[in-house]
Amino acid sequence: MEALFEVSGHVATITLNRPDKLNAWTANMARQTNAAMMAADADPNVRVVVLTGSGRGFCAGADMSLLHSIVSEGLDADTSPASRRAPIPEITKPVIAAINGPAVGLGLAVALFCDLRIASETARFGTAFARRGLIAEFGLAWILPRIAGLGNALDMLLTGRMVEAAEARHMGLVTSILPEEGFAQAVSLYAKEFAEGVSPRSTRIIKRQVYEALSQSLDHAFQVAENEMRASLQCEDFREGVAHFLEKRPPSFTGY
Repeated sequence: MEALFEVSGHVATITLNRPDKLNAWTANMARQTNAAMMAADADPNVRVVVLTGSGRGFCAGADMSLLHSIVSEGLDADTSPASRRAPIPEITKPVIAAINGPAVGLGLAVALFCDLRIASETARFGTAFARRGLIAEFGLAWILPRIAGLGNALDMLLTGRMVEAAEARHMGLVTSILPEEGFAQAVSLYAKEFAEGVSPRSTRIIKRQVYEALSQSLDHAFQVAENEMRASLQCEDFREGVAHFLEKRPPSFTGY
């Protein structure tokens, strides 16, 4: 399997699984990752999804042997590494990228389309496209300027240079950096506390609000918020949110 899937408590973990290739992306990996994402989204027990890589890397981009075959044999739409993107923004649950090593090219795009990004101190980031005679694929021209700003995006895309974890944090590419030792365990603890501490109904609606607001006017976004707030005030999770605070106990949200 090129993408492993497991559920523990309310957290689903998807692991890109080609460690000998730094988890270089293939069409098969895309299919399996997409299927795992859809399974996590459909599972009512899952509240948070973690996407990470096995071994020393997160995802080193498109598999170079596949790119070489395209040079010699031409493009096959079914085997193109960009033919099947991971539908992360459409997933209704929060997706955390646990970036344990290099995230390059298509791998960087996969990480950026996650909702939150936590990096190991050994993580590195780059686009590489211009160094391969390619262009900004996989939505990077859309997402990178929104996260890192226009200047940083152009710097990374045009030069293809590698960015270390500390600089990536400064750019806003990642939300936090954790030590390499115990990285997976620390991310798992964060995801567990996240999944148990907030309303899954709230995270589902807030995530949708944020992505839809990217193409909305401020007036429209205000109206959406007013409608959603009225609905929230009538839901079970709102009552539980007030009750657990007043009773000074952990919450027991149902997602309704």
